[in-house]
Amino acid sequence: MDVQIQQRVNSWLSGSYDQQTKDAIKILEKENPNDLIEAFYKNLEFGTGGLRGIMGVGTNRMNKYTVGTATQGFANYLNKIYPNQQIKVAIAHDCRNNSRFFAETTAHVFAANGIKVFLFDSLRPTPELSFAIRHLGCQGGVVCTASHNPKEYNGYKAYGNDGGQLVPPHDVNVMNEVAAIENIDEVMFSGGEQLITIIGKEIDDAYIAMVKGLSVYPDAIEQQKDLKIVYTPIHGSGIKLVPRVLETFGFTNVHIVKEQEIPDGNFPTVIYPNPEEAETMSLGLKLAKELDADILLGTDPDADRVGVGIKNHKGDWVLMNGNQTAVLAFAYMIEARKAKNIAQPNDMIVKTIVTTYMIDDIAKSNDVACYNVLTGFKWIAELIKEKENKEHYVIGGEESFGLMIGDKVRDKDSVSAVALLCEMAAYEKGKGKTLYDKLIELYIEYGFYYEKLISITKKGMHGQEEIAEMMKGYRDNPPKELNGSKVAQLLDYKLQIGKKLDNGQTWKIDLPQSNVLQFILEDGSQISARPSGTEPKIKFYFSVKTELKSKEEFDEKLASLEDKINALMKDLKL
Repeated sequence: MDVQIQQRVNSWLSGSYDQQTKDAIKILEKENPNDLIEAFYKNLEFGTGGLRGIMGVGTNRMNKYTVGTATQGFANYLNKIYPNQQIKVAIAHDCRNNSRFFAETTAHVFAANGIKVFLFDSLRPTPELSFAIRHLGCQGGVVCTASHNPKEYNGYKAYGNDGGQLVPPHDVNVMNEVAAIENIDEVMFSGGEQLITIIGKEIDDAYIAMVKGLSVYPDAIEQQKDLKIVYTPIHGSGIKLVPRVLETFGFTNVHIVKEQEIPDGNFPTVIYPNPEEAETMSLGLKLAKELDADILLGTDPDADRVGVGIKNHKGDWVLMNGNQTAVLAFAYMIEARKAKNIAQPNDMIVKTIVTTYMIDDIAKSNDVACYNVLTGFKWIAELIKEKENKEHYVIGGEESFGLMIGDKVRDKDSVSAVALLCEMAAYEKGKGKTLYDKLIELYIEYGFYYEKLISITKKGMHGQEEIAEMMKGYRDNPPKELNGSKVAQLLDYKLQIGKKLDNGQTWKIDLPQSNVLQFILEDGSQISARPSGTEPKIKFYFSVKTELKSKEEFDEKLASLEDKINALMKDLKL
């Protein structure tokens, strides 16, 4: 075993760790030395999104000690930047195994450091944590969740005083504080329990009232209140709020997928509790077909992502991709606000650089400012803060099934998204149409954009190295041509430089550094390559487009766009 790994193991066996932890390490030493190496070969990194990892003993695992160390570092930073005042934080957690334990551990460490804690009484959606930070005037917050990762994982997301996840310089400063903790004895696990306040219903009620205020066409719901809705929380925290929000909006015909209704960190009916996966939505689809429903919605374990199923133009059930859902939601908020005369001249919308540029076209045609930011809702939240009192934020989103409507929450929010998507379906049904009909109309008006995401997983110690090699290859030797179309531009967000490949002309990209590469082709196609920040994956985002003149040629045009993406993938050897 590597000397450094052995030293880490020894420090846990001899240090102030509980006996159960030490016994578990000894069992690994004896029975699973490879697992022991995986558990100790590095420290679980407190990255820009907090912590995320497999649960278990070790420095590279989610456990009481890695969570405690992260919280001590965060507490040290909060006490530095808010001296001589009573600091407040809010803490929430999802349905995962150990999430409550990690949330309570976090609460006790903060309290031991003199920080007032508002801890939710049980599991809650992540967006409600963001709302609570703002509502209670907190300086920070934490939610214990690993979002849509497999059941072995858990995580820890850190928030600032605006209710958004930490951004520079705060994220790096907290990371440095966490890294500076050399010994577990520096972590204060107890003392100050009187500073912990349990919260629940009062925040739920305030949050639900806020979401109700986002409704643009309540009259459409009144006319279609029996819209047949199927909802699955996928064993997660959405069950706490989504049914109540739909009821508050006025919907009376909501059917919950029974097999996935009860919160369960083992996710017994799915492999990945992710509404982006067709397999995860299959039970919901089955019920939607049986009931001949109007719309299907599924939220992930911490209820920040939403998956949508609707009937297509042939009457067949289909699952929307995140770009299609975003196009419908953005178009609705822009068009409905215009129609109701509540649009403001300084309205703005925000999306990420890997989300469909069809949204930019819709915004441009409607004279609404559209900003592109890096992947992650923290950057949308940061832009809202930057534009506060100058521009009016309406909606933001990204292709990975996330929407954020209104500025009272500063993270992606599937609870409000479910409500608004159902309102949109009711509005279209009132006109004798479906959301799919509306989508095709938008394609005819603004251009037929089609996107696809490919994820390649590289596990283990060498996974990150393989991903880094792939990115280096694309950077050093970018493709000159793909599917018969020249690569016109290379946008390198890590170097913050855009480059025209024909004449070498360069320009600065005015966004923070991020390990993303984009290839812009002469025919308008785009390919983005981005290593995931939270999983051992590299993601490729494909976007192609064509003109659509009528509904009748939709199938033919769709097939041609799918062929185009397949050809691009082949040229990239994916």
